[in-house]
Amino acid sequence: MLRRERPDLVGNECESHGLEIAEGTTVLSLRYDLGVVIAGDRRATEGSFIAHRSIEKVFLADDFSGVAIAGAAGPALEMVRLFQTELEHYEKVQGDRLSLEGKANRLATLIRNNFALAVQGLVVVPIFAGFDLRRGVGRIFKYDVTGGRYEESDYHAEGSGGRIARSYIKQHFEEGLSEEDAVRVATGALYEAADEDSGTGGPDLARGIYPTVASIDSGGFRAIPENVVAERFGEVLGAERGGHRPRSSSRKRQPSKAPSGKGTGASKKGRGKSDAHPDGEGGDEK
Repeated sequence: MLRRERPDLVGNECESHGLEIAEGTTVLSLRYDLGVVIAGDRRATEGSFIAHRSIEKVFLADDFSGVAIAGAAGPALEMVRLFQTELEHYEKVQGDRLSLEGKANRLATLIRNNFALAVQGLVVVPIFAGFDLRRGVGRIFKYDVTGGRYEESDYHAEGSGGRIARSYIKQHFEEGLSEEDAVRVATGALYEAADEDSGTGGPDLARGIYPTVASIDSGGFRAIPENVVAERFGEVLGAERGGHRPRSSSRKRQPSKAPSGKGTGASKKGRGKSDAHPDGEGGDEK
């Protein structure tokens, strides 16, 4: 990724090693009326080859936040593991959750600590999103390779297909979207990115593999069921064949009931694929 985006920062010795690093991705997040949606495709590439077709790139950070990884797989997954552990440790020691802004700052520090590897081509640039319990709103944070942290007001996308996804979201984003419409925009953006970028995987109908989508609101982190994601992609595909885009619904979803007690939220009861620990299937590469 670094060689593609900023070749002036990569020395010749990095190219001479001939290492095939699993990378290539599109991850994104956008706000809706009650929270945020965070999503990512499932493909990882090594050079021009597809390394994996069904890996996870969207993870639960804690009950009210999630992280989507883009960049070199090994450092990215290790960073997620460390981030999850630190947030859990803080809650146990302090008896309270770290604020959303505090979590975003901690992730920035982890990215900054990876800079030595980043200049060698092992770049990690995640998206962090969550529900701010103090403000009562969903928030999205993006980062640069040096650990710089920037808040986006409405949406953001990263990875090899990030520009394509951002362009799509820009055309379809509206203030006050419902969760249903936000998921529809997210799936449409991933479809467009996959259509133009070989490093991004779209819906694989033959294998039943679909991008990961999750929602975070006052009720916590919740993975969108795969059958719902499949339906949204079906709408996108149908619209493509019919020459028009699916219309947004005007329905608004009621906020989920907040979990009672610390660490016992709905997100920990029957977690979906996207909130699995990165040690699970496909956790060795991205």
